[in-house]
Amino acid sequence: MSSDRGERRLKVRVKDKRKSVSSRTWLERQLNDPYVARAKREGLRSRAAFKLAEIDDKHHLLKAGGRVVDLGAAPGGWSQVAAKRAGQNGRVVAIDILDMDAIPGVEFAKIDFLEADAPERLKAMLGGPADVVLSDMAANATGHRQTDHLKIMALVEAAAEFAGEVLKPGGAFLAKVIQGGTEGSLLAALKKNFATVKHVKPAASRSDSAELYVLATGFRP
Repeated sequence: MSSDRGERRLKVRVKDKRKSVSSRTWLERQLNDPYVARAKREGLRSRAAFKLAEIDDKHHLLKAGGRVVDLGAAPGGWSQVAAKRAGQNGRVVAIDILDMDAIPGVEFAKIDFLEADAPERLKAMLGGPADVVLSDMAANATGHRQTDHLKIMALVEAAAEFAGEVLKPGGAFLAKVIQGGTEGSLLAALKKNFATVKHVKPAASRSDSAELYVLATGFRP
């Protein structure tokens, strides 16, 4: 993936008064974000692709021929990276509650991960143990930081439980979390089943965001 070093940063201002202040702020951030521009140039579904690519470049999660689960996949940035790095002999299965356009090498299903039958449906799609479970799931924001934190942590904990059921020995789990005080209990639980557990924050994750990723490697069933 190419670098944007040395390129002139855009300074776009949105002046449409029909939009709310929060909408104008979000749109300005998108228009001025170099990762958004790169994603468009490189045919990637979202700027999130660079987050996974950066983490994988450093920690080598995605192997050629590997089986990968992508939870909360839409619009598909992580699935694109996973499919490319797993290669033609790999298998990437992805789900989301939203629709997602087809991606070569990715089997997608519109599934709510919190539905009771979701784990078994995913296992059937996988056809065997997974090498990596990815979760970029996020709950709809309420605007109340502690509530939003608790909602996303519930998703992460469910994803971690699923990872414990499908990962092969030595497998890896990567999930988005939000700083807020209770992620320590998640780390403690993961440390029982993984050799290494840590927080990572790739450069593509906005510095002013409370977003972090928990990375657990070396799964021990």
